[in-house]
Amino acid sequence: MNNKQVVLGKELGPLSDNERLKAESDFLRGTIDYDLQWPITGGFEADNFQLIRFHGMYQQDDRDIRNERAKQKLEPLHNVMLRARMPGGIITPKQWLAIDKFASEHSLYGSIRITTRQTFQFHGVLKPNIKLMHQTLNDIGIDSIATAGDVNRNVLCTTNPVESELHQQAYQWAKKISEHLLPKTKAYAEIWLDGEKVETTESDEPILGKTYLPRKFKTTVVIPPQNDVDVHANDLNFVAIGEKGQLVGFNVLVGGGLAMTHGDTSTYPRRADDFGFIPLDKTLDVAAAVVSTQRDWGNRSNRKNAKTKYTLDRVGVETFKQEVEKRAGVEFAASRFYEFTDRGDRIGWTKGIDGKHHLALFIENGRLLDYPNKPLKTGVAEIAKIHRGDFRMTANQNLIIAGIDEKDKAQIERLAREHGLMDDAVSEQRKNSMACVSFPTCPLAMAEAERFLPNFVTDIEAILDNHGLDQQDNIILRVTGCPNGCGRAMLAEVGLVGKAPGRYNLHLGGNRAGTRVPKMYKENITDKQILEELDHLVGRWSTERIQGEGFGDFTIRSGIVDEVKVSKRDFYA
Repeated sequence: MNNKQVVLGKELGPLSDNERLKAESDFLRGTIDYDLQWPITGGFEADNFQLIRFHGMYQQDDRDIRNERAKQKLEPLHNVMLRARMPGGIITPKQWLAIDKFASEHSLYGSIRITTRQTFQFHGVLKPNIKLMHQTLNDIGIDSIATAGDVNRNVLCTTNPVESELHQQAYQWAKKISEHLLPKTKAYAEIWLDGEKVETTESDEPILGKTYLPRKFKTTVVIPPQNDVDVHANDLNFVAIGEKGQLVGFNVLVGGGLAMTHGDTSTYPRRADDFGFIPLDKTLDVAAAVVSTQRDWGNRSNRKNAKTKYTLDRVGVETFKQEVEKRAGVEFAASRFYEFTDRGDRIGWTKGIDGKHHLALFIENGRLLDYPNKPLKTGVAEIAKIHRGDFRMTANQNLIIAGIDEKDKAQIERLAREHGLMDDAVSEQRKNSMACVSFPTCPLAMAEAERFLPNFVTDIEAILDNHGLDQQDNIILRVTGCPNGCGRAMLAEVGLVGKAPGRYNLHLGGNRAGTRVPKMYKENITDKQILEELDHLVGRWSTERIQGEGFGDFTIRSGIVDEVKVSKRDFYA
């Protein structure tokens, strides 16, 4: 293939090796089948290490024991993490019981993890169990197609089911968008489900193309006033606009993203741009047009600048928007009014307009496992055995038991409390804090996140209490173990981004609605130093704030950090 990329008459440079890999993969097949049978290593080699991502998996190893295994002249304990495709995060009790059983019997850690991508992940699945894992999921109507790799990933949708009718309509569009943007190759079925090989031609990937997208692509459907999916963390967002309780169309936001690289000022977090309003019947056309424009114009030379946000900054927002209008056969109308007021999950009981009850459970860091005196994973399984509705995983790593009949409400609450899934002592601060997985399984991790967060939150709770602040005076707190952005720290009021073991960059100045990117306040400092800084700043907040002012807004108004205009110049200033 041509080794140079030219976009709008400008040469971007030689194609990255990932472009060769995708072009030579035979539509994502590679030699994965052969690798599965190769007994010499527990991992995947050469191109297959990358290709399995398009099938929803990342190769990992347990970094806690990596050095010890090396001393014993053993290779790392290779295993895979699988992320399921679950548009809108909805899963049935029957499906839940099946994934619970597989995690217990065939994974190294035995846990189910609810992720910020509003789905579940298996961690620690060894090579002999990988095909069984996919077949188990297939038997219950679940797959992991395109939940990783250079494709459109799991489509998020606001989960709170209080406004049941509007939420159901939005969820249906999330499913339609997910299906519309899926790869058309049959590689997944052939490799994992023993399907008959079917030849795939370039015309079979009309949206994604033979070499798929330049980089990962994330899409959401969000229902104001809740910004629980954090729209500014995503490439493409459909903001639901309702009239009289019915969905009439979407405002379209394009070009959000949080990932960056330490020390590389050509990378930066970015808010999404509002392109305008479209009617419902143009939704799939616009989704395909945004994806295909990014497919053709995104940077395939430098993967660090390959995301949609960089494409918009390089070619111009208006130029990109006009190309989308041309490809979709639509003209964006002026955006309809909407407002984000919050993005947390309403933990506890709510009642829908259909009379059904919904119980949102706080799951710290999304990790469902049986802990001493707190058998969370068993508790959800016990509820699944009697529940007649469904489960809804949230983008905040929590779990909603939805559609509960009045007669079942007391029994489900009893099971939840018996297993530690409902705890009235959990603070609002803890409910508004989250972290990515990080150590020991993530290969990109630079510092602890999931294992670090619980004790760190306890320290923050103590600071808030010492300064006379109450439960409602909490801070949106996020910790991510590297600058890749999975913990969405770059949309927090206080965001910690891992720099090295025990050291983080401290970012301040986001807001509660998730519409402002924070700025780096202190670089490469220890958790003790972070707590000292926050103790001082929270003390100021408690005495100098105006009524109802959040911590992030206070840091902006008081001049602790400058207003963030979300450009690389302002971010790194």
